[in-house]
Amino acid sequence: MIDQFDHYITKNIRSFYERKLVFPIVVLVLLLVLSLFYPVKSMIFPSLVPGNVKSASATEERYDLGYLYNHKQKYVYVTLEDLYFTGYRKEWLGSTDGYYYYTLLDDDCLIVLLEPESCQQGISTIDQITIQAEILKNAATEDRLLDHLAEDLSWSKNGITENFSSYMLSEPDCNDTITNLLRWFIVLSVIGCVGAILLYLLFILVPTLSPPVLKLNGYGKRPRKILEEAEEELATLPQLATEDMFITEHYFIETSSFGVAIVPIQEIIWIYKYSTLHKLLWHHFSISYTLHITAKHRRYIRCPKNIKSDIDGIMDYLAEANHDILVGFSEENRQKVEELQGDTAILRKIWAFLSKRV
Repeated sequence: MIDQFDHYITKNIRSFYERKLVFPIVVLVLLLVLSLFYPVKSMIFPSLVPGNVKSASATEERYDLGYLYNHKQKYVYVTLEDLYFTGYRKEWLGSTDGYYYYTLLDDDCLIVLLEPESCQQGISTIDQITIQAEILKNAATEDRLLDHLAEDLSWSKNGITENFSSYMLSEPDCNDTITNLLRWFIVLSVIGCVGAILLYLLFILVPTLSPPVLKLNGYGKRPRKILEEAEEELATLPQLATEDMFITEHYFIETSSFGVAIVPIQEIIWIYKYSTLHKLLWHHFSISYTLHITAKHRRYIRCPKNIKSDIDGIMDYLAEANHDILVGFSEENRQKVEELQGDTAILRKIWAFLSKRV
């Protein structure tokens, strides 16, 4: 037995999914760093403010807007009472984005921007409303609004500023398209990354549950049994070996950075190579070759970025080991493979069904 190839396939399956772990972990770390500078948690899980927004006493939990804003809790669920329409609205690209209301907040007045649906297109008073909103500080729109209100009430700018909070609540800013897209992007990214990490860890701990092994279903033996046989043949005496492709008595094996594959030689029906020219602008660097293998049960394996001599040796050996294998890409071989796999039969059935329906 060659020690170098002892449990070689299983080790490469583990190594492959260990490398794939890097990306979701990096994404989670980046999201964590983002949360240090942006209220990501508050965006996904808005702070629930019970009752009307009030400044907390020394013995109560803090719920005033300044405290929430400064502690990266800019997004809130809040219940407000006795709101009065200012007579002004916010427009964007010719459409009404929201209506400005004011309500009492302790000794200050609070400006609240409500979506048109929430305030029935600007009704004069609202007794009570619960909204999801973003806390804004010293917003430019609020400053302009206070200028207009000062003129309407014949107040000075300093006088009205002293009576209105420097914070405001905006429902449209909390639910606009960009915020919602960012919110869903973060949620789906976290779910996807956590799911990928758990799945890759499972494949590392139990390689027999990984896709390269499970794809062996349908070859007449249990996938675990095929893996054991391939491991034993590779460890005992490989018939042909390149850097990441191997042929044993009964199996073709690939263990590259692009994936791991095990294919019984007797199940292969078509092989061909495809060349790729690598260049930058007008400068040609090199040519790499990809081995394409089609096996029964619609199994397709790609072995990219190999050298020509390695692929030619693999193709020659496979063609000698199984004389039924079609070698080389041609329209004739493509049609034969379609017939062998029953692809055209499915299309004929669909066409016959549609013709009958018509």
